[in-house]
Amino acid sequence: MKQSIRDNKFVELTYRVLDQQTGDVLTAVEFPLGYIHGSNEVLSPPVMAELEGRQAGDVISVPIDCTDLYGARDESLVITDRIDNVPEEYRALGTRIVMENDKGDTKTFLVTRMDDKTLTIDGNNPLCGRQVVFELEVLSVRDATDEEILAGGKINRGPDIGDLSVRPI
Repeated sequence: MKQSIRDNKFVELTYRVLDQQTGDVLTAVEFPLGYIHGSNEVLSPPVMAELEGRQAGDVISVPIDCTDLYGARDESLVITDRIDNVPEEYRALGTRIVMENDKGDTKTFLVTRMDDKTLTIDGNNPLCGRQVVFELEVLSVRDATDEEILAGGKINRGPDIGDLSVRPI
């Protein structure tokens, strides 16, 4: 009998996020994502709620209004500057730049546009303002071990290399 997703179950799944308007794939997780259901929120709350009760082999689609998750787009977080004012290491589309304000708070900006004269960074979440669909495939569901529940995920053990005591040369 297949197990259903509920609290303290170890779940492995893959997913992709599609732009609802264009159908373009915005991001995809090709390798299984493993988590302990009810212990750590690895995806948005509406997606986690839709996973409840699902079983291995289930494929689901969850429409999400990202404004609900990330708030309204804030154009004050979009900054364009002359490219010669930007250090070389930041002059590539997709580069993440972490900035800190005078209070010590950090914010991640993404290089979104660049030409010969200017470079634009955006501090909004890339999904902000979009309507998307999470397509998820549940690969496995099993009871989590007590150790996994405490750790909040799967425990990966290294190889047993025996006793490697340091000996003088």
